[in-house]
Amino acid sequence: MQTALAIAISLHLIPGIFWAGSNFTAARPGIPGERLFFPQMGAALVSILAGMYLWSKLHEGSFGSMEKALTIGAGTAILAFVVQLLLAGPAVIAIRKGRGDPSAAAARVKLANRLASALLLVTVVCMGVARYT
Repeated sequence: MQTALAIAISLHLIPGIFWAGSNFTAARPGIPGERLFFPQMGAALVSILAGMYLWSKLHEGSFGSMEKALTIGAGTAILAFVVQLLLAGPAVIAIRKGRGDPSAAAARVKLANRLASALLLVTVVCMGVARYT
């Protein structure tokens, strides 16, 4: 059981760190985020699925202050995933296929990265303080 938890924690943290860090980087002016979209979405999916597994093993049956903080963090992470998927996804596909205005599509990707960065910042804070609430 300890090995499974260690693997799940690694599959939650490492992709999550990449997802958040690459969003914070891609949200900056002058840095194109289109090339990171698919790796970000893969990392987000792995991190979210591992988080769901960890929740089922470590927080089943209780809903104290720690679980409340983690719920807020999980909710903002899922919302960040949806924002990127729905806002940046079509723009990245348009850029790759050469459709529409590439500068408008790049602006949508930038906006998605900025929104996701703000949401993931809340996620990281919630995960950091959950143990101490």
